[in-house]
Amino acid sequence: MKTDAYSVLAPAKVNLFLHVGPVQANGRHPLDSLVAFAGEEAADRLSVMISDDLSMTITGPGMTNPDYIGPVDDNLVLRAARALQAETGTCQGARFTLEKHLPVAAGIGGGSADAAAALRLLTDLWGTDPAAARKVAPALGGDVPVALQGQVALMQGEGERVRRAAGLPRIPALLVNPRLACPTGPIFRAYDAAGGGAGFHEFGAVPSFGPPFERVYDLVYWLGRQRNDLQAPAIAQVPEIAVVLEALAALPDTLLARMSGSGATCFALFESEDAARSAGARLAAERPDWWMRATLLGDAV
Repeated sequence: MKTDAYSVLAPAKVNLFLHVGPVQANGRHPLDSLVAFAGEEAADRLSVMISDDLSMTITGPGMTNPDYIGPVDDNLVLRAARALQAETGTCQGARFTLEKHLPVAAGIGGGSADAAAALRLLTDLWGTDPAAARKVAPALGGDVPVALQGQVALMQGEGERVRRAAGLPRIPALLVNPRLACPTGPIFRAYDAAGGGAGFHEFGAVPSFGPPFERVYDLVYWLGRQRNDLQAPAIAQVPEIAVVLEALAALPDTLLARMSGSGATCFALFESEDAARSAGARLAAERPDWWMRATLLGDAV
């Protein structure tokens, strides 16, 4: 039933692996990444009401780093709204409230998740064709199309090609960020300066899409043979990332520890939810200054 107010979660995305090709003439990079989404434990919340114009208020604990939030008028939520207005020709407005819980410039697509949430909300609020949201998503950022789909998927091209990875098990995980921003631009520039991307190729058919990876352990074993190409340049820029990875790898029952996206959020994968929660409690006692969430990775809820 149509109402004048809507609210949705905007969950963190996690790059289970991230292979990056050489920089292209347009300054962007071809990517190949298996992306999953956190549960409600690691998510922003975006609410919207009908209005005569476009506006937004930002609240929540994620505002501890306001310098990286940037001007509200330039926030991806409002940019997504303006893009959808232009695409559909609607004159309707919207008043957003963003409850920010995810760390900023953290490699888990918080801004992209918020933008995707805005597109979903406005599609309902304004009654527009969902195809319009899908059309404007790629220009908003490489992570927005996969966040808009909200399913475990291969993200390829510059992020505009999203291939669903159905049938994979949900993966217990612990997400950890040292509360240090790691902006994407400098990491990619360092990657380019080091000649990154040689030998890049996309997975044509990923074996994790079939019965071999019905169990968490089997999927994680395969992921362990992949990599995050931005991890080394990110560590060079933010050495604390290496400290986080070492701490995660040392936790009991950790199957794999890796950085997500361009950093600085890292994750450890486990075979059970109990193991992930127990590891989180142990690490929180040792490093109360770090942001961390135990969650299940899979399709967005």
